[in-house]
Amino acid sequence: MSIDAYPYLHRDPAPGAPLVFAFHGTGGDESQFFGLIRDMLPDAGVVSPRGDVSERGANRFFRRTGEGVYDMPDLAMRTERMAGFVVAHRARHPRSPAVGLGYSNGANILASTILHAPALYDRAVLMHPLVPWEPAPDPRLAALDILITAGERDPVCPWPLTKALVDFFGAQGSRVGVSLHPGGHEVSRGELADVEAFLKNAAGAPLTGSAPTA
Repeated sequence: MSIDAYPYLHRDPAPGAPLVFAFHGTGGDESQFFGLIRDMLPDAGVVSPRGDVSERGANRFFRRTGEGVYDMPDLAMRTERMAGFVVAHRARHPRSPAVGLGYSNGANILASTILHAPALYDRAVLMHPLVPWEPAPDPRLAALDILITAGERDPVCPWPLTKALVDFFGAQGSRVGVSLHPGGHEVSRGELADVEAFLKNAAGAPLTGSAPTA
């Protein structure tokens, strides 16, 4: 459990403000969402790690053997490592609620850590996630507020698989919102507007949180 398990950018939260963990997509880096989150939530803290897997030079958070085919042992190992990283940073700000935000590969490592340790985050945004396995039911997920975004014609993360993930979280009692645009894997302006509203908690209960253990 180390705050230095990954190269990362960070900014401390103002008192009472959330701590946002931001996870880039394949080929991105720690700067992909850092400035965007600062613009959306000026008082929030941000921790934005860089994936430590290289796929033909593109940064990722875990290995895969083909499009949509994950190296599951590698994913399990890297999920444990990421969970420890998140716990270590949360321990530095125990009064800040934790929010996770990830896009594509970043959404997938975020989803995997949520399924591994639901208490890691109070609120999460999964942008174009792909979870190509059937998660085990977990009543602890009922405490989670989650927004899932997708493109109806996404060739990387097909909507039926995303819809199955939406239904899974709903069945666990999570409070699930969906932002769906008619395009593909790209992030739309409307999608970003929905993400900003969710992060600002425009329609939800006040965020509360305490540092978990992994």
